[in-house]
Amino acid sequence: MTEHVYKHIELTGSSPEGFERAIERALARAGESVRNMRWFEVVDTRGFIAEGKIAYWQVTIKVGFTIEE
Repeated sequence: MTEHVYKHIELTGSSPEGFERAIERALARAGESVRNMRWFEVVDTRGFIAEGKIAYWQVTIKVGFTIEE
């Protein structure tokens, strides 16, 4: 196994469809400019309530990516 050096960033995605979709949106958007993403860690999960119901989810994640040689 090759030794890697990782850098990580923190992102917050949101979605009315659920927390998993919020994560997917954050990763998809980051994937447009960040290469070599390898892992993510959920840091925080929140929801917004409107009229007594869940309106949308917000999920903050740390994303690790390898630094290119």
